[in-house]
Amino acid sequence: MTAVVQRAYGDVDVLDVDRIDVPRPAAGQVLLEVRAAGLDRGTWHLMTGLPYLTRLMFGFRRPTQPVPGFDVAGVVVAVGEGVDRFDIGDEVFGIADGSFAEYAVAEASTLARKPRSVSFDEAAVVPVSGLTAHQAVHGSGRVAAGQRVLVIGASGGVGGYAVQLAVRAGAEVTGVASAAKAEHVRSLGAVRVIDYRATDVSRGSERYDLIIDINGRLPVRRLQRILTPRGTLVIVGGEGGGRLTGGLQRQLSAPLRSLFTRKRLTFFISSHEQDAIEELADLLAAGELTATVGRTHPLTEVRRAMSDLVAGRIAGKAVIMVGR
Repeated sequence: MTAVVQRAYGDVDVLDVDRIDVPRPAAGQVLLEVRAAGLDRGTWHLMTGLPYLTRLMFGFRRPTQPVPGFDVAGVVVAVGEGVDRFDIGDEVFGIADGSFAEYAVAEASTLARKPRSVSFDEAAVVPVSGLTAHQAVHGSGRVAAGQRVLVIGASGGVGGYAVQLAVRAGAEVTGVASAAKAEHVRSLGAVRVIDYRATDVSRGSERYDLIIDINGRLPVRRLQRILTPRGTLVIVGGEGGGRLTGGLQRQLSAPLRSLFTRKRLTFFISSHEQDAIEELADLLAAGELTATVGRTHPLTEVRRAMSDLVAGRIAGKAVIMVGR
């Protein structure tokens, strides 16, 4: 099969298109004919091997999985032992292991049936970012109707879904994004968009019941200041910091600060919950969640797609189109 292959850590030039063997599904897995795959910041981290702590889980000298990509939408072509949720021919979406390829293996528990009203490219941009946003808004964030919610990084994959899920829960959402992407954020339901290049939101007079900070760089103490007395800060990922730990120090400092305040300062590690992916499928089918497709690229343009992601040229998420 044709696949994007990464045999070392580095910049976009480590991503090559090559011919490799088709994987085989083990017990509890299915083999998918990939139609589309989403591109997210996590794939960039695994491409570069930064921060270095990620290499403890994904390979010290080189990636243990040479094919990048997690988001997937495709058709089931084979099922492993014990799989009874899906049949050959089912159209599904979810999380796979190496989705930048013509075929990919996925755990059956990380997939849901693709709604008929949703295209493969739309479905492919939902799983990783949608699940992370769901956990940030409903799990760690415990959003409630009537709350004032601030989403930092609102124009990205996770941010776009966080805005929509919070609005759907009855919250009043303010998004932080560049001016060029403000209209995109408003289209998702935000009542206000703050241009981070012109305004430091942490120095404003507004107070928020919930702040969802996605890949942010602002110090926790400054975000804590703009929370209501019993507000919640949820840190999702993080950039900046050193090459060893990246932005991890912000995540670790948040719960320590919570010990000395009534405000709840927290972070989480995203998990792939079957119930949550099924809920996202239902929301897509009902038209209550909009897939945030930014740009589409063929498999051969994966380097360009990754460069656009790093440069911040994409509102929403890029799609790697694979199959017909």
